[in-house]
Amino acid sequence: MIMPMKMLESVLNKKVALLLKDNRTLEGSLIGYDEYMNLVLDDVEEKAQEVNRKLGVVIVRGSNVVRMVPI
Repeated sequence: MIMPMKMLESVLNKKVALLLKDNRTLEGSLIGYDEYMNLVLDDVEEKAQEVNRKLGVVIVRGSNVVRMVPI
């Protein structure tokens, strides 16, 4: 089993997909994180039902993340 901080370290500067509590999906490059698993992503695209939006740089509170998958 991989520990959360080790996983974050392994995908730093790589593309990830986040599933948020409100069922939105964010895809972007992980460019930073902290000990609370707050995440900073760049070149983010939000995918929610039939709507796709480009958001640029986004800070996501760790408690809003349900799942993170490298892509």
